[in-house]
Amino acid sequence: MSSPVDLRSDTVTRPTAGMRAAMAAAEVGDDVFGEDPTVRALEARAAEWMGHDAALFVPSGTMGNQLAMLAHCGRGDDVVVGEGAHSLLYESGGGGALAGVQFTVCGQGGHFTAEELAGAIRREDPSGHVAPTGLVMVENTHNRGGGKILSPEALAGLSVVCNGYDVPLHIDGARLVNAAVAAGLSPAAWGAQADSVTFCLSKGLGAPVGSVLCGSEGFIRSAHRYRKMLGGGMRQAGVLAAAGLYALDHHVDGLADDHARARRLAEALAGCRRAVIDPASVQTNIVIFGVVDQTPQALCAAVADAVKVLPFGPDRVRAVLHRDVDDDGVARAWRGVDPCLGVSR
Repeated sequence: MSSPVDLRSDTVTRPTAGMRAAMAAAEVGDDVFGEDPTVRALEARAAEWMGHDAALFVPSGTMGNQLAMLAHCGRGDDVVVGEGAHSLLYESGGGGALAGVQFTVCGQGGHFTAEELAGAIRREDPSGHVAPTGLVMVENTHNRGGGKILSPEALAGLSVVCNGYDVPLHIDGARLVNAAVAAGLSPAAWGAQADSVTFCLSKGLGAPVGSVLCGSEGFIRSAHRYRKMLGGGMRQAGVLAAAGLYALDHHVDGLADDHARARRLAEALAGCRRAVIDPASVQTNIVIFGVVDQTPQALCAAVADAVKVLPFGPDRVRAVLHRDVDDDGVARAWRGVDPCLGVSR
């Protein structure tokens, strides 16, 4: 019996033989002393790729976002985020506990317009009652929005508003490379418009661990100190950075295949009586579909021997395509869920 097709997340990808070889051969040094040449090479490459002057290798995207809040904000500041934002829901309360910030949710479905942002920004009043906006954070692609892309044009409008209010703009770009591949653009089309951006190496790009935070040299100096404070200082981290460099060299183009397979799965789901999805809503590698006459938990349990998917709210299920699932894997996943979703229409 074959193993279940794992569509819980693109974080389940495993390093390839080539990536493992690159890790084993990596030149290393003590990164806390700034002496790991492979880490330095990854940071320089990432900064240029994102349109910034400097970068910092961090263990996770969550830490990258926390560092951005710590470096940009003062304690008690307000951070504007989209509905369902990762920093609001999935970072274990770190924004409040570590950075000392609160959140204002703006817009619907994950993204927000320039007009909505202008109405959400808070300016400090003379009597000191209001928590001023210290940061605007956008998530691209948006996880709970189903891998939805925020276009560079829409980001430009947000940037104008932020500049007008002198508020920094941060991109939680965990899957920004997915957006770039889907749009046929460089990640710098987004990254250069923001004051800082973080992107993950450990999702669709297939590295075993790590993200990179990019920004100005002054911002990265501040983030570097906070990384140490949070316990993120790493020593011979070149073995991990080498995986990131290998991913940038060999795994970026493959994201387009993940997107195509996600659309194929969405189109199949659209033909089922007990599934609700508009295939046109699938822009990248995330497929979120509604379920009818059963709970998401019941569906996920029923299909677990064939395919692993996750409940995603009271009536939705999420499946994420990634480089470890090929065409045959998509077909096997579909065969696993189809009997539980009703005979195709």
